[in-house]
Amino acid sequence: MNPPDPLVVIAPDSFKGSCSSPEAAAAIAAGVFEALGEAVRIRRIPLADGGEGTLDALTAAWGGRVLSVGTRDALGRERSGRVGVSADGRTAIVEAAEANGLPHVSDLPLRPLDADSFGVGLLVRAALDAGADEILLCVGGSATSDGGAGMLRALGVELLEGNGAPIPPGARGLARLDAVDLTAVDPAVRAARWRIVCDVENPLRGPRGAAAVFGPQKGASPEDLDVIDSGLARLAEVLGNTLGTDSSELASRPGLGAAGGLALGPVALWDAELVSGAELVAFASGLDEALAEADLVITGEGRLDAQSLGGKVLSRVLAGAGAGRSAGTGGSVVVIAGSVALSAAECREAGITAAFSLANGPASLAELQSDTQRLLAAAAAHVCALFAAGCRGSESGRLRS
Repeated sequence: MNPPDPLVVIAPDSFKGSCSSPEAAAAIAAGVFEALGEAVRIRRIPLADGGEGTLDALTAAWGGRVLSVGTRDALGRERSGRVGVSADGRTAIVEAAEANGLPHVSDLPLRPLDADSFGVGLLVRAALDAGADEILLCVGGSATSDGGAGMLRALGVELLEGNGAPIPPGARGLARLDAVDLTAVDPAVRAARWRIVCDVENPLRGPRGAAAVFGPQKGASPEDLDVIDSGLARLAEVLGNTLGTDSSELASRPGLGAAGGLALGPVALWDAELVSGAELVAFASGLDEALAEADLVITGEGRLDAQSLGGKVLSRVLAGAGAGRSAGTGGSVVVIAGSVALSAAECREAGITAAFSLANGPASLAELQSDTQRLLAAAAAHVCALFAAGCRGSESGRLRS
């Protein structure tokens, strides 16, 4: 009996600013077919870690649909955003960056103290209006550091100064917060099951908190960082006082520093659960089962560096592939990235068989981003040509790392 045709599992992250993970998977598949022919078996599994691309990855895995809804960017300008809905209509995938994403305000000077998450709340409201009773809030890629105050306002929570007036939007207003009024919150918001999908374990405050770690990339100066950190402390304190809970526990809980504290309100008010984005997408897509059967695994992301190995998509792929190899199944893992900052030795130590950059020669970031899908297909064809040569030289017909 002839052995089955090889199985290539294609499991990339999105390439930020270039293509989504489903688009990356399709491009890589084209290169695999070019090198190995139509007989090769391919399993496409687009992945994400809770940030950009999680909506696409989960709707693809669940066979859901995507709705286009009106929202606002982090500076209050109207824009169109997307909400994913599972096939049964009960679970909504809300990718916060569809509203408060950093790229949507890149045309203006960054305003870290004014950037506001109100648009995220509009996405949540649209999801609930569509009939969902579970909110998967994916929080990566934000331009905001307001502790989710804007989102809470959009959902009916009143954030008030001592004189009863609403506080100003953005992180700037948090220091003036004196009271929280929940009487106008829609019952559907309270009744929904909330899960917050993220890829970091940073706490809300402190040297590893939302301001210190993520504030600078949102344009915050050292003075701004102090304003943001103290504002988040005030928001946690007032929420804790309102609910009779320990605000210090909120300020130190791992994961609440993601996206400028966006999860703080849902965790404090509606008992939201924090979940790993990489784990959720891996489980939903059947990643481990596919990796156990693979002869070759091709994954990819914008930049391969040390951060890739700590809780991101690649680390989850490597863990699954490593478990398969320990059980005597599973194949080699090859990474295709926009840039590769790990040495060959570092790759081997991590369990990566080989890593390839998309850049064939000198090129600007803009040039690479505009041509990512073609470059992915070409790189995948080269990878699979090497794979085929290895198979021909292997008695088992399988290439192992």
